[in-house]
Amino acid sequence: MILKDRLECLYSTYNKKEYVDPDPLIFLYDYSDKKNREIAGFIAACFAYGRVEMIMKTVAHILGKLEPSPFEYLMGRTKKDMANDFKGFRYRFASEAHLTNLLWGIREVLNRFISLENCFYAGWTPSDETVLPGLAFFFDQMGRGREVGHLFADPQKKSACKRSHLFLRWMVRKDRVDPGGWDDISPSQLIIPLDTHMYRTGCMLEFTKRKNMDLKTALEITQGFRKILRQDPVKYDFCLTRFGIRKGLSMDELRTVVCT
Repeated sequence: MILKDRLECLYSTYNKKEYVDPDPLIFLYDYSDKKNREIAGFIAACFAYGRVEMIMKTVAHILGKLEPSPFEYLMGRTKKDMANDFKGFRYRFASEAHLTNLLWGIREVLNRFISLENCFYAGWTPSDETVLPGLAFFFDQMGRGREVGHLFADPQKKSACKRSHLFLRWMVRKDRVDPGGWDDISPSQLIIPLDTHMYRTGCMLEFTKRKNMDLKTALEITQGFRKILRQDPVKYDFCLTRFGIRKGLSMDELRTVVCT
């Protein structure tokens, strides 16, 4: 069986909603309206680091404050209101000031572009090889000049920007797991959200030999998947990263499936 057939078998088996929880992606399912889904998704992705139990608890707490409409919350609050709403907030490296600045940055983008999607499109063209130009523009509009700590990485500093690419996967792809909504971007332009699980998988598949989990490594692993499925190189990200995360799905089991 060739590698693509093995990956397709894993995709058919594990790319299902029953395997999502616990994953911050699950929060996006609460929002049928794209303008709310993209805000919830961006916030969820920004906090997708650390222990999964704490990620889920933190994202639930933040989005709970923004109910029933994150869009209406952001457009109807002053920065002082937001600071009061999240007074005392802390998650690992992120303080209440970092969170407030992040939320205010989202609001500023919405004021200028109406949606996060429109902002991304302003820095992106369909002919771009990857989503990096749009992501860099999005960061400039929302992140630069605001102290958001580790919540939003600058793609121009050669970081793998795992959480940003995770957010883009959620919003661009549409299948049984990824809800989609940003229909103008081709999935072929996406970059693998590079975490430790995907890094180990990329090494296992011999897509990279690099030691650093940076942008260059993410691009090398993405290129490995692109050779298998050019139109959708991130298709297998969700099912592959269940191994090593969910109980009963070990990396040794994955190695047996894809390498033998």
